[in-house]
Amino acid sequence: MLVEKQPFALIVTLAITIVLQFFAALVAVRLTKVTKFNLSWILISFGFIFMAVQRLAEFLPFVTDFKPQDFRLFYTWLGAITSLFFAVGVFLIRKIFKHMKEVERKTRNQEKALLNAVIQAEERERRRFAREIHDGLGPLLSTIKMSVSSLAELETNPSALPVIKNTKQAVSEAIKSIQDISNNLSPHILSNFGIVKATRNFINKVNQSKGLKVNFKSNLGDQRYSAALEVVIYRSICELVNNSIKHAKARKVDIEILAQEHHIIVQYSDNGIGFDATRLFTGDKEVGTGYFNMLSRVKSMKGKLQVTSNKNQGVHVQITLPSDGK
Repeated sequence: MLVEKQPFALIVTLAITIVLQFFAALVAVRLTKVTKFNLSWILISFGFIFMAVQRLAEFLPFVTDFKPQDFRLFYTWLGAITSLFFAVGVFLIRKIFKHMKEVERKTRNQEKALLNAVIQAEERERRRFAREIHDGLGPLLSTIKMSVSSLAELETNPSALPVIKNTKQAVSEAIKSIQDISNNLSPHILSNFGIVKATRNFINKVNQSKGLKVNFKSNLGDQRYSAALEVVIYRSICELVNNSIKHAKARKVDIEILAQEHHIIVQYSDNGIGFDATRLFTGDKEVGTGYFNMLSRVKSMKGKLQVTSNKNQGVHVQITLPSDGK
């Protein structure tokens, strides 16, 4: 009984194999339209077709009087050609993978170039806005302050003097706020004196608040780098310090900017409440918005951002950037 079932099972298997191999050949032919090096898919397609023909020749004796032993030489040549087509086709597939890697590399470079262009456009807009505030509204408020001072020197009703004094003080505070806003938008120290002095100036302002103690070290000295690189470092440090103040409830921060071989490394640590670092870059707006923006800036410079943090263990961030800015 088993002997009778085996030929039927073999016939069904051969029939399915023939259909699948012709279908595989069709798929391989379709792939020639979407790949640059299509010769490999053509050879593989012929290989599947020849294999299907060989299976068909093995299938015919079960349903016809066809005698395969009369075509032994044909089978040998068909098997050899099939093997040759598959071997050469697989060898040529390497070129397809190489082409795909090249396309992927170009795509990554285009994405980084786009990010870099966006960041540069943002910085240009920041500088323009800061300049308009500083050069437009600043002088106007200074003129108002001078007018109020002149008014205070005139003989007036004594009851008006406190009002004039408060007005003068309010204008002075407005001028100081405009200077701070302008400097935060586009710090002139960064463009004029470099990343170390700009960072130290920012940290001195933070330390004046007495709420957070920031320690800063660097071996860069007065070394200058590309404007784009210095902006990425400065903005990243500002974002991290802002996170430590607003979210981490930290009392101490340590920052290092180090030049090592062909890279600039920024080490940042605080002793705050920490967070679950696995939630970063997952679309969680409560955790990752600032870090996502930072990552975009770092990636635009072909750098790396590593964040280590756990609950009640503070946060440690390492930013590695190529020092040539390329």
